[in-house]
Amino acid sequence: MKTAPIILFVYNRPLHTQQTINALLKNTLSAESTLIVYSDGPKLHANDDVKKVRDYLKSIKGFKETKIIERSENWGLAKNIIEGVTETLQEYDRTIVLEDDLVTSPYFLTYMNQALELYQDESKVASIHGYIYPTTEHLSDTFFLLGADCSGWGTWRRAWNFFEPDGKKLLKKLRDQNLCHKFDYNGSYPFTKMLKDFTNGRNNSWAVRWYASAFLENMLTLYPGKSLIQNIGMDGSGTHCGETDILDTEISTNPVLMEKLDIKENPRERVIIATALKSTNIRLSKMVAKKLLFIAKNLAKKFTFSRDL
Repeated sequence: MKTAPIILFVYNRPLHTQQTINALLKNTLSAESTLIVYSDGPKLHANDDVKKVRDYLKSIKGFKETKIIERSENWGLAKNIIEGVTETLQEYDRTIVLEDDLVTSPYFLTYMNQALELYQDESKVASIHGYIYPTTEHLSDTFFLLGADCSGWGTWRRAWNFFEPDGKKLLKKLRDQNLCHKFDYNGSYPFTKMLKDFTNGRNNSWAVRWYASAFLENMLTLYPGKSLIQNIGMDGSGTHCGETDILDTEISTNPVLMEKLDIKENPRERVIIATALKSTNIRLSKMVAKKLLFIAKNLAKKFTFSRDL
């Protein structure tokens, strides 16, 4: 079986990076896979954790080949991913993409490579995804959903060519075609707001632009019924996330049953995932409200203390 190169994006979390690599090495196809690591540079001044990550990267063994690209400056996650995926797909026709806080199942690479091979010539398939949102519902072994996703995924050059970095263009198309409600999984999750916030400089999400790009082209992403990815980065250590277990899910300990599906979205699974997204959004909203209340109370205490002085 043809193996896709694995792109890993890292920054300043050496312990997370080691867990990600160790999990990958437990995959049977790791020894047949090329690992390409994009190491983002430090912000403003030297960063000991960036150096620790880079020192560790140089010790990695077990892959067919390991290539390390060290950014001399801090590019930020979005630019690093967009440029890294684009550069890789100029050389290869497909790739698998991971970040430094994703622990994989031992069957992740097998699933990804099988699916990338199986659907390589299907122009309506944008990507293959390894993570599935927490749900108690039984899901099909594999299924398609409209759009694209961002936690342990793979794609082809032919699909990435549709990636549109201009958020304003994407937002206008969604509005002009009256697709915002559908884009938000019928109101289950505020993806349109995320995209609007990007255009207003309130976030720098590459993922919502990738989702919108595939969605507007009516392209699909293949998901597994059980997650092959666990996110270990929601522990307060990341640049773009706080501490929460909202996205926690068990990693499958079994291989994915792979059979070629009709290239169409699964309506049942869409409803289940919409419900999971709605639950996630509610929990996130409560978490943010709780944090804001905590900050407000602390500010009030500080104000009272300074006034009493």
